[in-house]
Amino acid sequence: MLLTPTQKIVARDRHRFRVVDAGRRWGKTILSSEEIKGKAIADETRIAYIAPTYGQARDIIWQILVKELKDVAVKINESRLEIEVNNLKGTTSLIQLRGWESIETLRGQKFHFIVIDEVAMMKNFWVYWQEVIIPTLTDTKGEVLFTSTPKGFNHFYELYNLENTNEHWKSFHFTTYDNSHIPTEEIDKLKLQMTEDRFAQEYLGEFRKVEGLVYKEFNRERHLYKELPKDVNFIEKIVGVDFGFTNPTAIYLIYKDYDNRYWVDWEWYKTGQTNDQIVEVIASLKANKVYADPEAPEKIAELKAKGINCLEVRKGKDSVKNGIDKIRELLKQNRLFINHSCQNLIFEFETYQYPDKRPDNPEPEIPIKENDHGLDAIRYAITSNCIETTIINDIFLKREIELNRQQLPIQWE
Repeated sequence: MLLTPTQKIVARDRHRFRVVDAGRRWGKTILSSEEIKGKAIADETRIAYIAPTYGQARDIIWQILVKELKDVAVKINESRLEIEVNNLKGTTSLIQLRGWESIETLRGQKFHFIVIDEVAMMKNFWVYWQEVIIPTLTDTKGEVLFTSTPKGFNHFYELYNLENTNEHWKSFHFTTYDNSHIPTEEIDKLKLQMTEDRFAQEYLGEFRKVEGLVYKEFNRERHLYKELPKDVNFIEKIVGVDFGFTNPTAIYLIYKDYDNRYWVDWEWYKTGQTNDQIVEVIASLKANKVYADPEAPEKIAELKAKGINCLEVRKGKDSVKNGIDKIRELLKQNRLFINHSCQNLIFEFETYQYPDKRPDNPEPEIPIKENDHGLDAIRYAITSNCIETTIINDIFLKREIELNRQQLPIQWE
């Protein structure tokens, strides 16, 4: 398959780590498949193609690779999405397709070349990049091709800018207009049908705030920190919990200081965890108070049975909206800070969004139910704690007023 002129620019580059920021339909899949085929046939090579999910890996590139490599294939494993092919060295090469959600399965393996597609969509990217991906490339001095369309200013934006500080990295930016196979007038039609920000992100490959973002106030420079400040006095250590199994269980350790500022300092974000494992993690944090999803009463009962101070979280008609408003308020006031290690929470802050506006519902108030497990956990904890603080302050204020009244001199008429 022939590459376009802009695809050839990337293919000819010899940097070890290449980052391609491109608009939709530019040809990221074709570039990836051509590089995978070329490297697999040229030498004895182990290659991995990684999409956000296993299903996407199959849907995006599997059929292309099978069709193009069937004449040199030794074995095609449909269930594992693996292709073994003959190469020019007289041996074989192995191509594996994987999903980011099961990235742990790559631990202990080694690769000469990896393609990571739609990087902007991948949660907890930096942790898995450092703990799983880099070790697979160490023995072979392997190369990586990153491709994606932007999604806000998240880890893909950071990847794109690494070329400014590391000589082994090179970044490329192309728009949908750079694909000579797509008529310009078709792209222009889409421009008329979309908002400026969405078109700029999806087709021009520009880094923009996510359309319909819930927490537009969140800013990495203002709200992220590396270590708890030593000159701040903390009065409470609280925990927020959103239970899950297929979806992740999200647990956050949060410190509250004397100025009623909240510092989200630690994250536990895992799928497939048993109740015993969850209880053990929460107990180990030794928090003053735990605020957990009230829709899992049996799990809350287990926490209480272990002597954990698990307090009530109220859910009502407007609890989600009110909770979001409180978190937004804290962000605006610079009273909510997130440790940079809480990568899943940061990802959610930068991707949690409202559905598209429609004529019959121009201002939807309930966000799309995805990318919200960590946000729900901190919302339970912080909003409930804020309510308690307000109630306590009201009680003390009333007592102070009553005491002052009792101490007033008697007024004689």
